[in-house]
Amino acid sequence: MNKKLTYAGMAAILLLVISGCGDKPTAAPAATSAPESISVSSGAGGNNAVNESPTATPEATSTPEPEPTATVTPAATDKPAAPEKQSLQIKAYYTDQEQNELVTAEVSITFKDAKDKYTEAFKTLQNSSDAKQIPLWNKIELKSLEFSNGQIVLDIHKPDEAQLGAGGEALAISALSQTFFQFDEVKNIDVLVDGEQVESLMGHVDLVHPITRENNGL
Repeated sequence: MNKKLTYAGMAAILLLVISGCGDKPTAAPAATSAPESISVSSGAGGNNAVNESPTATPEATSTPEPEPTATVTPAATDKPAAPEKQSLQIKAYYTDQEQNELVTAEVSITFKDAKDKYTEAFKTLQNSSDAKQIPLWNKIELKSLEFSNGQIVLDIHKPDEAQLGAGGEALAISALSQTFFQFDEVKNIDVLVDGEQVESLMGHVDLVHPITRENNGL
């Protein structure tokens, strides 16, 4: 009986020992942190100081856009010099206060080329500095004047107030002819009214196309 009790007590002690020596819980490993960048600098006295700093992430760099290049325009070449103006003494033709005959006067014109010369000559038929010399073309508008191969082509506009009688019309055509035929290079004259050839300038005298030295009696 005593042996049974002894065995029972030993069994109980063994159970206690076994339960006390059971498996212990294993501690979880420490979390692994990312390695840090370590720089070592040498200070005065030979001491080494360890500086720990996080690794800097390089910033993205942007490529600069090319700047526009200004285009240099070459300077314009100088224009050829304009021809110098010339002066010329010519005869101008007017009528008297009664419109009986033509009156001649010496006038000076200034021009730069042939076309300009004939235009200025026509203007002398429109203006007079003498009250006794009456211009016969002062109310007629010169629309254009061209000169080519010895021919002058005039295009005029004749308003109603420019109308003259038969005698005045004949004198006007004669004054125009003598003004232009004083230039040797002029061979004939064609007078247009608003771009058209007409039979008569003012309805009294025939207007030939073109006027020549021969048919004008010059």
